[in-house]
Amino acid sequence: MSAVVVTGGTGKTGKTLVRVLRNAGVRARAASRNPAGADPDAIRFDWNDPTTFGPALDGMGGAFLLAPVESVDPLPLVEPFLREARRAGVRRLVLLGSAIVLPNAPSAMELAARVQAQPGGVVLRASGFMQNYLRPHPLARHMHRSGEIRTAAGDGKLGWVDARDIAASAAALLTDLERDARSDYLITGPHGMSYPQAARIITAKTGREIRVRRITEKEQAAAYRASGMPTEFADALAAVERGIEEGREDRVSTAVLELTGRPPRAFAEFVSDHAYEWTQ
Repeated sequence: MSAVVVTGGTGKTGKTLVRVLRNAGVRARAASRNPAGADPDAIRFDWNDPTTFGPALDGMGGAFLLAPVESVDPLPLVEPFLREARRAGVRRLVLLGSAIVLPNAPSAMELAARVQAQPGGVVLRASGFMQNYLRPHPLARHMHRSGEIRTAAGDGKLGWVDARDIAASAAALLTDLERDARSDYLITGPHGMSYPQAARIITAKTGREIRVRRITEKEQAAAYRASGMPTEFADALAAVERGIEEGREDRVSTAVLELTGRPPRAFAEFVSDHAYEWTQ
């Protein structure tokens, strides 16, 4: 692959993916609402402005698709982009989806199906991001201020994955068009982990005591709304914790190893790499 556009190119996954692609000698166009002025291959991209789709895709053989965040209905915004990608002759389209299906958000599944119907369309269904434990995510902001994790998920586990491993998996697909790729990959860390386990690991690795405060789903939704999330999205995200508590999200896969040739990072390694986050 000679050129790839990365939507969300300044985000936690997109920024890493741009760097990985460029290090591999691939031209990577970082597309975002606020492109970096110092990056000659950055371009403005806004899901609410379809006129930005064509210029972002112009001359690109591959595309990394980060759907609109904090939306329970992304398909209407993304569908014109998919049509434009087909017209532009994009040969590999990688969607960063979620392993967790938000309640009352059926269009997310329809979006995945539409991407898989595109030429070279692949969906990465990522589990919870380890980067949620870093600011500015609401989980991390509260943890930094109060030394506690508030959760309605109880002792339920999630296959937390490092965004660096998501980016590496996407890069493997976007740089090797000869790869016999499946249309769907579950992307997780090496094992399931609960919030209490995460708190113990952070405490042991950083020396800062992190506690867990168990709250209700309604309290969690209110906290998300207070952080600035749209009401519908905040309610849906809080409802996900019920599924975690009931064990429905405790899934792990070997996809990162399969795609990149190395196992995914464990949470303890992630904490060691970001220890400054909890000690400052």
